Amino acid sequence: MKLQQNVSEKKLYDYQEKDLNEIFDYLNESEDNVNLLYQLPTGGGKTVVFSEICRRFISERKKKVVVLTHRIELGAQTSRMLNGFGVKNKIINSNVKELVDQNEYMCFVAMVETLNNRIQEEKIEINNIGLVIIDEAHYNSFRKLFKYFDKAIILGVTATPLSSNIKLPMKDNYKKLIIGESIQSLIDKNFLAKADVYNKDVSLKTLKLGVGGDYTVKSSDELYGNYNMLSKLVSTYEDVALGTKTLIFNNGINTSKYVYETFKKAGYNIRHLDNKNNATERKEILQWFSNTPDAILTSVSILTTGFDEPTVETIILNRATKSLTLYFQMIGRGSRILPNKDSFTVLDMGNNVARFGMWDAPIDWKEIFLFPDFYLENIKNDEDIEREFVYEMPDKLKAKFANSTHLTFDVKEEYQKVFDAGKKSKLVLELSLDQHAKICIENSEDVFDARILAKQLKDDIEYRVRLYSYCIMNNTKNYKEWLAEDYERKLRLRISQKFSDKL
Repeated sequence: MKLQQNVSEKKLYDYQEKDLNEIFDYLNESEDNVNLLYQLPTGGGKTVVFSEICRRFISERKKKVVVLTHRIELGAQTSRMLNGFGVKNKIINSNVKELVDQNEYMCFVAMVETLNNRIQEEKIEINNIGLVIIDEAHYNSFRKLFKYFDKAIILGVTATPLSSNIKLPMKDNYKKLIIGESIQSLIDKNFLAKADVYNKDVSLKTLKLGVGGDYTVKSSDELYGNYNMLSKLVSTYEDVALGTKTLIFNNGINTSKYVYETFKKAGYNIRHLDNKNNATERKEILQWFSNTPDAILTSVSILTTGFDEPTVETIILNRATKSLTLYFQMIGRGSRILPNKDSFTVLDMGNNVARFGMWDAPIDWKEIFLFPDFYLENIKNDEDIEREFVYEMPDKLKAKFANSTHLTFDVKEEYQKVFDAGKKSKLVLELSLDQHAKICIENSEDVFDARILAKQLKDDIEYRVRLYSYCIMNNTKNYKEWLAEDYERKLRLRISQKFSDKL
């Protein structure tokens, strides 16, 4: 695996070396208290780059370095990486009350909350700090510490230079952004795996936005915890990811537990993990996930950072998010490359790809950094995404209708014809029903086979019903649900009638 390089060799890849030199060139030309931001995709080796920056900075400037992280796991990983680069360091966590041995170290790895508390309590004061490195710099929890390091260089590191708080843009705290290699470039150079993306059409009308700007857990639990969505999740997993090592991201603990119960009942090898699991349980679950080829792990956002399991083959976004950072972090968990793995599957159950674009598509980070408001205001809203969605029958399902020539039905075109002829709009659904009944009969030996096939047209039916509801300008959730149920009932009857006529 290319990105798990042997840190004891202290060897960076060419693109990492290029970024490192650009950072030092800028620092050498700037004042000693400049703030700089460095962007590199998840999986690109940010920790490797800033570990070498630490080593080189201490060697050249003889000043101390502080690395700030927001999670214990990230702190431990960072400390190990620094040790691998020969940078002796001390972790400042909740167990450290004072720094009586600070002269023995030139580098400190600190949890942001712990360090803030110790400084406020006047228990800790680190002397001769020249550089502060902030990992996952898009989180705003770090801002409270900036005032204590006003004489030091601050280097923020992130995969997504977009603040977690729209009211506190990153350009207010960082003077310059240095952009690293793109995701597509890292894929082309065999440093990251390619994502094969599957989108599932999901209506998000019932989701509500919270004060932080993302969808609330309560509304997400209500949508993703209902029977229809859970059934759709399992059937889609069976269609595109059956038997693969799968990581499922949810917005709420309740949803994750519902997912666990549903997959367990269907006979699949699944575990659930959330922030209420203690360290021992978490370690055991992650060990099981690592060692089990067909393992499915359902979780809440706990595994978006500080988690590295290269053997993941499928990522399921069983949630919608308005956070670009979270979108990249979730998909990035599957992007690690291995000798027998150069691609992975992404199953999007929240219209996230339609909202943000493909994970590996070009993205103008400089514009997002400088004009975050403009970027956020122009993200597609859910209604536009829903209106633009075009259903495509999966290849597996298409194969079951091999005897039929035409599998599609243009609702908008048929509606226009009916409207122009002055006929009732419901005729469109009648014509659609006939077409669906026809293809079911053409590919079945008897009425029972045809009805089984009809059940598998659920997604196509929902799509046609939604297009029809747009045409007649009645797009309420209850009306669409009633229409879809009525359609399915009528389709069963239509199939029975056509078989009777045939006989």
